Amino acid sequence: QNFSKSTLSRQLRCIFLSTDLMSSLDRLKWRNSMDGECKYEKLGCDSDCSVIDLSSHFDPMTDSAFTHMQDDLDQQRLLGARPDPPPSIYPSDSKEIHNQARYERLLRRAKIEDLSEVSGIGCLYQSGVDRFGRPVIVFVGKWFKFKEIDLDKALLYLIYLLDPLVKNDYVIAYFHTNTSNANYPSFNWLKEVYNILPYKYKKNLKAFYIVHPTFWTKMMTWWFLTFMAPAIKQKVQSLPGIEYLYSVVHPSQLEIPAFITEYDMTINGLRYYNPNSPT
Repeated sequence: QNFSKSTLSRQLRCIFLSTDLMSSLDRLKWRNSMDGECKYEKLGCDSDCSVIDLSSHFDPMTDSAFTHMQDDLDQQRLLGARPDPPPSIYPSDSKEIHNQARYERLLRRAKIEDLSEVSGIGCLYQSGVDRFGRPVIVFVGKWFKFKEIDLDKALLYLIYLLDPLVKNDYVIAYFHTNTSNANYPSFNWLKEVYNILPYKYKKNLKAFYIVHPTFWTKMMTWWFLTFMAPAIKQKVQSLPGIEYLYSVVHPSQLEIPAFITEYDMTINGLRYYNPNSPT
């Protein structure tokens, strides 16, 4: 009684329309169109009949990359397709890799080649250990004839001698006693040797003593360490006499040529020398 006639009329119309729609759906059939769209078509209708497109009610997937066939990656590799390029290498890393490979080649050569020509000079050798048990490498500058010696074999002998020692801590004692221009290697050669030697050489070097340096030697050493070898700059010490070296290396562990001791006595006196004589 509360409903008006117009409201009742609209409800009845909706019921009739719903019933008609359900009967129409019963007469629909499923058809797969050639373009892949799913449509319903009324049975018994001619070409002018309206078609209900259901594909418009769903999200299209035809444009998604997921629906596209991808090439076989394994087949691409078999056909010689190039893989993705590796990440770029910084120039410094590339140079380090090159030096490491070169060092490995030099080490192999040092183990098989005859280096008696260099070892016989006696300018580089191991002389005992210091007070901390670290090997002491002695380099006698006067016996190193830079312009006469085979520098390639000199580098091989350096690697042959030091490679098994630098795995642990070690020290170097360089004697600049009575040297001349003929004994001074070029900065380019020193820089090349420094760059070739791996990191373990710099890391495990605990001290580099320069005995009997001149003023010019100190200046050149400072320049080289500052601009070419800063990693070992704090490890280099200049000693005016052998007596200062004895504080870290016992005399019985230090084998040096007689001319070095004689020169040291001349300029420093007998302060470090204690002869076995009664007092």
